[in-house]
Amino acid sequence: MKHELPQLPYAADALEPVISRQTIDFHYGKHHQAYVNNLNTLIPGTHFENMNLEEIIRKSDGAIFNNAAQVYNHSFYFCSFKKGGSAMRHCALSDAIEAKWGSPENFKKEFAGAAASLFGSGWAWLVRNDKGELSIIKESNAGCPLTSNLVPILTFDVWEHAYYLDYQNKRADYIAALWNIIDWERVSERY
Repeated sequence: MKHELPQLPYAADALEPVISRQTIDFHYGKHHQAYVNNLNTLIPGTHFENMNLEEIIRKSDGAIFNNAAQVYNHSFYFCSFKKGGSAMRHCALSDAIEAKWGSPENFKKEFAGAAASLFGSGWAWLVRNDKGELSIIKESNAGCPLTSNLVPILTFDVWEHAYYLDYQNKRADYIAALWNIIDWERVSERY
């Protein structure tokens, strides 16, 4: 099975000024594409060759895992945004967030804190377990919640390549700005 770079659900400049066209060109167009290319080079002739991306992530390790997980993580991240973002409306996800953190504002504070405090490179995730309970987790490098049988709902990429062109070393500013482009309708569907 050949894996492909997913189409963005917006134009390359649609997320400006939060994420610049230049960052989309490099992060999505070159960096994300490189993970797709690497995965497609690594899996021919292996038992992963005909698996979907989620199966590969759950069953692989080493270079195949790293590239597959980064394809998945980046696709998930890029497909969580839309031009101008959207408001979190009352839904099952908003109810679960309020039950767990008391308010959307408290959730955002906790999530931003997790993303900002992750040492080095990785991902902050909002996830759901099999009982429907929400939690915020941090994954280093190519870490992916699928390996812990968690359902991913939202992620922020905190590898420097995600924000360095637009924010230099100001990770907290990048994290704060991302809330302005979240597509809460799409995110809520994942819950």
